[in-house]
Amino acid sequence: MKILDPIRIGTATAPNRIAVPAMVTRLSGEDGFVNQGIIDRYVRYAEGHVGLIVVEATAIHESKSGPLLRLSRDDFVAGHREMVKQVKDAGPSMIVPQIIHFMKVARSGWRQTLDMLSPQDIDKIVEDFGTAAARAREAGYDGVELHSAHAYTLSSFLSRRNPRRDEFDGRTLEGRLRMFGRVMAEVRKRVGNDWPVGVRFLAEEAIKDGYALPDSQRIALRMAQLGVNYISLSVGGKFEDAVHKEGEALYPYTGYSGDRCMPGEQYPPMPHVHLAASIKEFVNANGFDVPVISAGKISEPADAERLLQDGKADMIGMARQLLADPDWVRKVASKREQSIVRCIYCNVCKQLDENFKLVACFLWPKGVEQAPHEDTTADAPAWPDGDAGLTAKFENGAVKLAWKRATGAATGYDVYRVEADGTPRIVEAVKGTKFVDRMVLGGLAYAYHVKAYDASGHTSPPSQTVRVELPIPAYDETAHA
Repeated sequence: MKILDPIRIGTATAPNRIAVPAMVTRLSGEDGFVNQGIIDRYVRYAEGHVGLIVVEATAIHESKSGPLLRLSRDDFVAGHREMVKQVKDAGPSMIVPQIIHFMKVARSGWRQTLDMLSPQDIDKIVEDFGTAAARAREAGYDGVELHSAHAYTLSSFLSRRNPRRDEFDGRTLEGRLRMFGRVMAEVRKRVGNDWPVGVRFLAEEAIKDGYALPDSQRIALRMAQLGVNYISLSVGGKFEDAVHKEGEALYPYTGYSGDRCMPGEQYPPMPHVHLAASIKEFVNANGFDVPVISAGKISEPADAERLLQDGKADMIGMARQLLADPDWVRKVASKREQSIVRCIYCNVCKQLDENFKLVACFLWPKGVEQAPHEDTTADAPAWPDGDAGLTAKFENGAVKLAWKRATGAATGYDVYRVEADGTPRIVEAVKGTKFVDRMVLGGLAYAYHVKAYDASGHTSPPSQTVRVELPIPAYDETAHA
């Protein structure tokens, strides 16, 4: 499988084509130092043989921002060095930190914008990116990623909403690209040309008057011209459409662009892959062969493989899926795809991040801080005599399901649905033994079965199937006359 093939990233090699993009853990304290909880999170990805591990956003400056890793001073280097060592001891992964600059936000809803930055402020940001990258190299990382996505400073320079009217003029593409060019030049000056520098930026801003694919193709090309060693793509996550909650600082994933950034269960699988494919095609057609990472609700091995085989991406990014199951790569490599704990895109992890709480997965056993290690000796959950007692009842526009609790160490249940004789798909994972399916349509037939799963991803045989045929409602306007 191509997803298991190594890939060259500058002077380094990732052992396979699966990447975990930067995902905030909220395991750091206010002091910004690496602690054992953070190390354990990234070691867990290495144990699962993830090809490229991108460490969560790590600040290059001292502005207050709750629990957030930092590389803004030399005394942070030792903790990062220890994390790199333990990750390297645990598996073959390539590991890089994502370094970030962000502007100020207030609980009142006020936020600092680009036009408030003086030339001296900008010079300091450029310098801070360079010194933070140098510290990352000193710590032993395999490279560094420049965070140029979402609501953060470099992304704001790239935006069509950039309000500046000087050399960083938001009205021209070259003006918007100038800040990234300066940062890239400073980073190369500090770390040299023999060390990988990647970038994450937006394939689409997903805000009113924001940029979309024609701009992002050209932004990616300039980044390739400047010598980036990989391009990781995201969508949305902007302040411009964030919903302000009284007394709280803006959280950039609360508006439509936030939905697009972390598409939940209401979105189809792989909603952004066409963007990455078009950017890759444009960059390649202009003579550059920079690896492109496609991300956004990609979780099925067959889907990931097809994207690579069809030349629509060079690597596949999975944040929420690898949070749910860091052993995804190992299970695919050993042909145990049925044991993958599959993300259901409930976005509980996103809600935890928004509230500055430790980011965990809903699918993990209750109360744990890290993904459980797989127990290959455990028996899969089961129902006595194979009878789950599954029942289905259509009532008030929804199908209500109920079943018996499985024996063994079941931590939850996957609910499968077939709509109109189509393909069985997981529509929800629940901890209990009931589920209400509110997304059904009259005139169609639905079939359901459930599987119990344990913390290692071992699943029971499917329960018996129940089938429900739904009537088309009668819309009689005289009914309430």
